[in-house]
Amino acid sequence: MSNYSLVLTCPRGLESVLCAEIVAIIGKNAVIGNGFVRLENASLEDIYRLNLHTRTASRVLLQVANTHYRDEDDIYRVARNVAWFLWFSVKRSFKISIESTGTHLKSLNFAALRVKDAVCDCFREEYNERPSVNKDNPDIKIAVFLDYKSVAIYLDTSGEPLFKRGYRQGQGVAPLRENLAAGLLLLAGFNGEQAFFDPMAGSGTIAIEAALIAKNQAAGFNRHFAFEKWNNFKKDLWQKIHTQAENAIITPKMPILAADNQSALIKKARQNAQNAGVLDAIEFHTAHFPDDNPCQIKQGLLLTNPPYGERLGELQHIQSSYFAWSAALKQQFSGWTAGFFTADRELPKIMRLLPKRKIPLYNGKLDCRLFLFDIVSGSHRRQKA
Repeated sequence: MSNYSLVLTCPRGLESVLCAEIVAIIGKNAVIGNGFVRLENASLEDIYRLNLHTRTASRVLLQVANTHYRDEDDIYRVARNVAWFLWFSVKRSFKISIESTGTHLKSLNFAALRVKDAVCDCFREEYNERPSVNKDNPDIKIAVFLDYKSVAIYLDTSGEPLFKRGYRQGQGVAPLRENLAAGLLLLAGFNGEQAFFDPMAGSGTIAIEAALIAKNQAAGFNRHFAFEKWNNFKKDLWQKIHTQAENAIITPKMPILAADNQSALIKKARQNAQNAGVLDAIEFHTAHFPDDNPCQIKQGLLLTNPPYGERLGELQHIQSSYFAWSAALKQQFSGWTAGFFTADRELPKIMRLLPKRKIPLYNGKLDCRLFLFDIVSGSHRRQKA
């Protein structure tokens, strides 16, 4: 099989987690960038396995060109030299996306148009017809990245972003993307061997991702990918890999609980869990944290994404609950690890808890922290060894 150069994008802060995933999935090392990792010498089988199994990547991109450019005509020539008809049929629709980290070009839209022209001209010369452009639901996505001197062109092997697992129909006001939720769990050391509880679960994303990990169920098990529409798609190989993933699913060893004080959100969370195939693995409760505690387990991981209002009045209202959360943790969750993912840097100080780790991450463009605490009964401070 041919060897390909891949770029896997991910939420900023999860690059090292993604690298560890790649080693676990295909046994190969990647190089970390800012919001992405780069992998060389990948096979088609690697592409299939990565798309199916990675929990933290956003996309798996296959590089088809990378060189210097001076103007839009250079970009056209770079794209025109790619034998696009070897990758997909003229009957497939496509879309060009373009991003830049500091180009000298006046118009990114015009540069994208030149790439579109190059793709169409390639097919016209070969078949005397061209594929159609579909901006809403294309079969094939082509990604162009520019810096000041270089242009890189990629085939998107994933199609829909990988955080779109296909299970989330109903969601809360500020939904957490699925791959970021999975990354929080992996950063907190969750591997399915521990009990899990999200007391402010919203539409259930973190608990569902915990259940997927606990069941050893591939993140992309219930969705399709763009590579299935390529000319060189190996259907037998894909079916073999997918069947292996199905056979690897297990029954969780420990309880997974999710609670929220809004019954409507818990109803949505149940539906999302059913769509994901993990409803049997999660106990859902309508309960107000910290007043109600449906969790009676002695040890595990509590991880939540509490509301954090960006307006001052909202933030002050949320902060007024922090000390009550802290008291409940020490009274009811001694021996647990607790994780709070928030944009509020004051959370540990107000809770009077010393985090064992504070991990910088981004929720979209919002600069956040994952604070991890070892909960000790009867003390606001971490005990000395």
